[in-house]
Amino acid sequence: MITKVLVGVDFSDASRQALARGAAWAERLGVPLLAMHVLQPPAPMLPEAQLALPDPAWLQSMEDHARSQLQGWVQAYPKAGILVKWGSPAEELVAAADEESLIVVAQVGHSAFERLLFGSTAARVVKHAPCDVLVVRTQAAKKK
Repeated sequence: MITKVLVGVDFSDASRQALARGAAWAERLGVPLLAMHVLQPPAPMLPEAQLALPDPAWLQSMEDHARSQLQGWVQAYPKAGILVKWGSPAEELVAAADEESLIVVAQVGHSAFERLLFGSTAARVVKHAPCDVLVVRTQAAKKK
């Protein structure tokens, strides 16, 4: 039995569609809706860059901005909660779910080469989730 709907939001048009679909499922099932955005920590490109750690105030301002943006996105869904985390989007979505969750993610229309280079958050979530996953295929993804 599904007890919450968890939607991954990356602020793309595709994730807006996923949020709407997740909200519809949460309403239909009578369960909470949780919109989640995952910030990826800055990763130094060179070993010597590891000495320069990001300013904590700058990181906090990024988190506050993401939280504010996410709050704006869920205004149409008054019962929705929001969650902003740091890490890998797929890993954090999977970690926030349990066996009774429904994870909703968008499948963005990347080419096969882009998927090879960057991977697919949706594919990683499907592979590792402890629960059902709804992958929302956008028009861009359907054309590829």
